[in-house]
Amino acid sequence: MDKRYADMADEMLVKLARDGNADAEEFLIRKYKDVVRGKARIYFIVGADNEDIVQEGMIGIFKAIKGYDENKQASFHTFAEICINRQILTAIKAAKRQKHAPLNDSVPLSGPLDALPADDFTDPEALYILKEDMTYMEGGSVFSDMELAAWNEYMKGHTKSEIAEIMGKTPKAIDNALQRAKKKLTELFV
Repeated sequence: MDKRYADMADEMLVKLARDGNADAEEFLIRKYKDVVRGKARIYFIVGADNEDIVQEGMIGIFKAIKGYDENKQASFHTFAEICINRQILTAIKAAKRQKHAPLNDSVPLSGPLDALPADDFTDPEALYILKEDMTYMEGGSVFSDMELAAWNEYMKGHTKSEIAEIMGKTPKAIDNALQRAKKKLTELFV
């Protein structure tokens, strides 16, 4: 860290950063990175790793620098912690929204099947192995009957509510079955 800023109060560093001093802004960001990492450890976002949460917290630091008002009787440190928490919580809430369901509920297509060159799908051996994998999954050795039925309806484009109605189950039961199926698929192919 830059020694010329080490003895300055955070509030003074914020003023310098707002006046265009990029070094002061970078010093503040580095200074608060450990605070962000500490807060990121206690949160979880579905489909994200810890570094994604840290990045959200870092956005909170930028917002704190831009939005801090020294006349509000709060230290920058207190304000920064609030901004970090709010940014992370906003990201968590956004990840839970149904409009992101296709992204949150998707099974990644990366893995062994992606490693095959496109030409390998004309190779009889690759096709046989792929067919064998699908038969294995559909044969009941991987999925329960409910998971398989729910997964097949889901792959047809039905929503969880529609699948629940078709199968005569609750939406929660369908959600649980799909989550188990996705986990099993991930373990099988990744």
